Amino acid sequence: MVNIRTLDPSASPLDYYGAELRRERERAGMTQEQLGSVIFCAASLIGQVETANKVPTRNFSERIDAALGTEGRFSRLVGLVLRSQLPTWFQPYAEMESQATYISTFQAQVVYGLLQTKGYARAVLGAHDPTDLETVVAARLERQRILERDSPPVLWVVLDEAVLCREVGGKAVMRDQLAYLLSVCSRSWIYLQVLPFSAGEHPATRGSFNLLRADDHPDLFYAESYDTGNMTANPQVIRERSVGYARLQAAALSPEDSAALIARVMEDRYGDQSGPGGRAVA
Repeated sequence: MVNIRTLDPSASPLDYYGAELRRERERAGMTQEQLGSVIFCAASLIGQVETANKVPTRNFSERIDAALGTEGRFSRLVGLVLRSQLPTWFQPYAEMESQATYISTFQAQVVYGLLQTKGYARAVLGAHDPTDLETVVAARLERQRILERDSPPVLWVVLDEAVLCREVGGKAVMRDQLAYLLSVCSRSWIYLQVLPFSAGEHPATRGSFNLLRADDHPDLFYAESYDTGNMTANPQVIRERSVGYARLQAAALSPEDSAALIARVMEDRYGDQSGPGGRAVA
């Protein structure tokens, strides 16, 4: 029997998406089975999304738009839906990050979320809570879309060398992650530096932090603990952390030397993930 649970579209972005999907499907005169056959998925998946029991993916949304002729409506809505799946305490930061024109970040433990590969993100997030892992991974990857805009934010990243050496997800995942970092270094708006072990003590020994700058908002400082985030526009904090970040940049390797170190670690620690004859191992 088809699930016809009534949704309150104002309850959440997921409920709104489900209600709109049902409305547009019925407007097109299609059953769940018919729509599923058009976009190559089970009717039960259509039903789960329409009743807010399943979080839609971007690919699903794009196929829905094509099938129902909704001119990108669901492709636009899915961004809001996925952002709503981020931890509640993190959502204010994600909103400000999406509006930033300049992002500076120091990361002491893991690669910054905007530069994580899918495999790396899955390993990091799964270590914390494997529940509904694919949804939270999709939400993290959705944040990265700001780097694909016509006018993306400038992103300056300083990574502690420990980030390169900590094996997250296994050797193959780390090799892919470091290769991805090398690839993004070629983008003119992304700058990546590594703070080497030889730098010793430094201004960010207390942990990772981010600085955001936007056209229509004051500069923001953000840091987080185990399960909460702290964001402030206090001018004194911004001034102190900005000076601290400049000192980190001065102590870190140049972008060119950083890329060379990443390449060396990728080969020395994580090796060539290919089998005899150079063929990739499945």
